[in-house]
Amino acid sequence: MKETKPSEKKSGFRAIRWLAEGNRGWRLLVALVCVFFLALFLHFREVRLEVLELNATANRYIVAQVDFEFPDYETTIILKQQAMQDVGAVYRIDPGEVQRARHELENSLVRSRDWRKAAPSSTFEGIYQVLDRMEVFLFDARFTDPRTIQILKNLEVPSTSFFEVLSEKEGAFTLPDEVWARFALDNGSSNLEAVRYVIDAFKSRKWDFQQDETLERALRTQVSKTVVDKYTRVVAGTRLLEPGEKITSRHLNMMQAMKAAISESRKLWEPATLASSILLSFIFVTISALYFRISQPDFFRSLQKVALFVCVVLLTLLFAKATEYALLKSENPFLARIHYPIVAPFASLLICVLLSPRIALFASAFLSIILTVSLAVDHSRFLILNLITSILVIICTQNIRKRKQIFGICWKAFLGSIPVLYAFTLGENQLWNFSLLVDIAASFCFLTATAILVVGLLPVLETAFRLMTDMTLMEYMDPQNELLQKLAMEVPGTYQHCLVLANLTEACAQAIGANGILCRVATLYHDIGKILNPQFYTENQQGSTVNLHQLLTPLESAQLIISHVIDGEDLARKYRLPQPFIDIILQHHGTTLVYYFYRKQLELKGGREEEVDVSQFRYPGPKPQTKEAAIVMICDSVEATSRSLEDGSEKGIAEMVDRIVLEKAEDGQFDECNLTFEELGRVKRTLVKSLLLTHHIRVKYPKKEKPPGK
Repeated sequence: MKETKPSEKKSGFRAIRWLAEGNRGWRLLVALVCVFFLALFLHFREVRLEVLELNATANRYIVAQVDFEFPDYETTIILKQQAMQDVGAVYRIDPGEVQRARHELENSLVRSRDWRKAAPSSTFEGIYQVLDRMEVFLFDARFTDPRTIQILKNLEVPSTSFFEVLSEKEGAFTLPDEVWARFALDNGSSNLEAVRYVIDAFKSRKWDFQQDETLERALRTQVSKTVVDKYTRVVAGTRLLEPGEKITSRHLNMMQAMKAAISESRKLWEPATLASSILLSFIFVTISALYFRISQPDFFRSLQKVALFVCVVLLTLLFAKATEYALLKSENPFLARIHYPIVAPFASLLICVLLSPRIALFASAFLSIILTVSLAVDHSRFLILNLITSILVIICTQNIRKRKQIFGICWKAFLGSIPVLYAFTLGENQLWNFSLLVDIAASFCFLTATAILVVGLLPVLETAFRLMTDMTLMEYMDPQNELLQKLAMEVPGTYQHCLVLANLTEACAQAIGANGILCRVATLYHDIGKILNPQFYTENQQGSTVNLHQLLTPLESAQLIISHVIDGEDLARKYRLPQPFIDIILQHHGTTLVYYFYRKQLELKGGREEEVDVSQFRYPGPKPQTKEAAIVMICDSVEATSRSLEDGSEKGIAEMVDRIVLEKAEDGQFDECNLTFEELGRVKRTLVKSLLLTHHIRVKYPKKEKPPGK
């Protein structure tokens, strides 16, 4: 078995203590992280404006806070409609008429040879090619008024196939000379005789016109897209909404534009604005640090707990910002009606479970104020609702032992939020409205989400920061635990000693306000080192005819007794017990003297103290560093001594307890824990009371004789 020197144990524990308490550099780093992220939260905050509901009736004035321009969609729609009306009717030649005209000309070319006189240098094939181009040209030709043609030019739409007509009516009429001149110009044929012949054949005809509604719609749509959105300027101080006025989309657009203008006016990247957010964050962090230093010195000295507190605060700010983003950016009508998100109880519940109710109360007030001034919410009502639900959570989080109780706590907070929400409704001179139902449903959702997040995050935070909650401690109290089963089966005497000691330590811890459940559970494991050599301990030698210590020297016996602390630490680390358990395993004997074997060794040396090395008969320590470890030390010695106590009266027990506590105190075992004389007195009185109940006198029952007649 590998032995660990006492000096190594002490130095190792000092390292753990240094890490737990931290130093100035690490504290500064935690403070800077807190200042940085809090400054970000304060700096990039949304602008809070009145939430308006479409088609609702306004109940108060709304005035423009800054000069701004907003997209006036109603005016823009009117301008687009006017622009679309400027597009006149568009006509086309009846395609059937064009095909008939071509068919007639083709027949005349076949039946008569007169075309050779009009175009002597043309061929039959050449005239057919011109006819093909003429047919396509007339199919593509469109006729409209001069204003529409000018609109097409402004839009840079190719308008070569558009021609002016003065009369906007359907019917049969000849085409203007401009049409034939355009065809002759754009035809591109070198056979001018054939072109003139075809034009002369078509020019004299009257054509049926049809209105091209499809092209008209396309042109009007294209024209409407060119209309620039109309922006209307609003001067600061202008009334945007009057009481009793119906809220329209125009009002909503004005509110969104004013919000954007206010955000832009903040100039987030200006040095002065950045400095303002950093300064505010620094003030908040400094005030918090001063408060904790004065009212919670133990918490303030622990870097571990301060870092946990900062982590929970930053998680809450992240949760709040994500909630705000979801509410503001979502198009869901239900989310748009949520006015008072409940966020602060998330931090209150975590801090109350992991740290303490007093720290959670400060965090509730601190975060409620920060969230109120930073989130885009109804400030006064958000503050009231979050603060009340947080306080309810703190009140209900007492003696929480199971994780499922967290849902019950959030349920109670939800029930407490309903009267607050109803009070808000009454404040608007209404007994009932739909918004109240939405707010109640939203509160239930937020607090349910809080419970789920807390249950999921608790094991992570406990592991990351090496903290023990009552819920985790209760899990280690399960008799089915592998190590407890091993203890009960292999060293039953020690196990019974642990069970009795657990009751004593819990009662004493509760008497002075220490962590009773930690004392109770850690005591169950404090002697697990005895599993390796159970036969060398008195409580496990019942019924044995041989005391193995008779075969050893006093020094060897002392080393075996002392080894159960070192073996206990090794077993605890092997089974991954929490660090607080390991601390109590190491500290529950402190650096006390194994006096029985020390006296035997002294007797062997003829009473010459200089020939006996006392350090070899002392436990490696360290001395108790916490109240809980000191309580386990006292109760362990008292319980073991009480088993051999002859005088079980109150006076005899009190003298025994006083003697043991005095011996420990004179040996300096309580020098490194913050146990006061007053608390020692309470511990002693509790021990006397508990031991009296354990050693109470029962009535002596007479021996039962045989019933008469048998």
